[in-house]
Amino acid sequence: MKTNYQRLLALDVLRGITIAGMIMVNDPGSWDSVYAPLKHASWHGLTPTDLVFPFFMFIMGISTYISLKKYRFEYSRSALWKIVKRTCVIFAIGLGIAWFSLFCSAWSLPENANLSFWSHLGQSVWTFDHIRILGVLQRLALSYGFAGIIVLLVKHKYIPYLIGTLLVGYLLILIFGNGYERNETNILSVVDRAVLGLNHMYKDKGIDPEGILSTIPSIAHVLIGFCCGKWLMSESDIREKMLRLFLLGTILTFSGFLLNYGCPINKKIWSPTFVLVTCGLGSSFLALLIWIIDVNGYKKWSRFFEAFGVNPLFMYVVAEILSILLSYIRFTYKDAEISLQEFAYNVLLQPIFGDYFGSLVFAVLFVSLIWVSGYFLYKKKIYIKI
Repeated sequence: MKTNYQRLLALDVLRGITIAGMIMVNDPGSWDSVYAPLKHASWHGLTPTDLVFPFFMFIMGISTYISLKKYRFEYSRSALWKIVKRTCVIFAIGLGIAWFSLFCSAWSLPENANLSFWSHLGQSVWTFDHIRILGVLQRLALSYGFAGIIVLLVKHKYIPYLIGTLLVGYLLILIFGNGYERNETNILSVVDRAVLGLNHMYKDKGIDPEGILSTIPSIAHVLIGFCCGKWLMSESDIREKMLRLFLLGTILTFSGFLLNYGCPINKKIWSPTFVLVTCGLGSSFLALLIWIIDVNGYKKWSRFFEAFGVNPLFMYVVAEILSILLSYIRFTYKDAEISLQEFAYNVLLQPIFGDYFGSLVFAVLFVSLIWVSGYFLYKKKIYIKI
């Protein structure tokens, strides 16, 4: 039992690091003052920030192996229901966060201030005509849902071939569909606009970074994590686990960088090389954590991240809601209306720390505030699961 716990501890820590990282890069004091490593690549390329989301998806693939192992990966109504339920709930939460942001935005519009309460409420509530349908949680939900059903229906020895088919098929879509152009001629944009509609997309020169077609490689992403989980759990020796992960990580990372010359690494279109490189780095990072935590026993430093790792969805949702509230709750300060976030950054932090460092301090304090709520659950051994 000790080995199993330690094995899962490294996974919880990596999951916690990614959630804390997602929250930090999503919540700077000012988007105009963000250090380069904390920004996404504008198009082709890779930054440290670009690793956070795919790392979490890679971990989700490993967790999928662990959670479905009790069903022996055999199709059953209970196994299917678990996958479908989790998929729908996570998707609905993502959609709910998108709606809540629109609600707060509409409620704070000056032109609606003179309306009656009920008219004001109605205008703010009914924003579904331009709600973004897809997003971070929605991508997680769809990728998990499809991957989970695949591992129940497909023999596991064929999954690597399926991963290759998904990535090669998507590569052909990019090649023949103008997929590397950052404009509305891109096949990804064409499909999203036709199916979702422009009002329901994230608008980045016509490209939605969590769009429909780019969900294809994200499914392969989770399946790679699943195969890695199988490798991880089928070996009892902890050092052998570490070496296997390092080997897999090295192969995937070098493959991705070599293929980058013909298929650029690009997060916004979730290119096949982006899948290979980020899964490879994720595997290597997990191996490093196993070496630090399980082999050498250095665990005290990891407790901060464990609080994020054991309740990742809860922590992420709390951060998103709090971020929205800080942006839209406004008050009068020195004859000017400012939001709580503007007050914290512009009035309290920026004068002391400057533009960029002040923005970073805000992000770190925000992560620390979210950690407090998660640490309370962690100490009480309360794990919020779907």
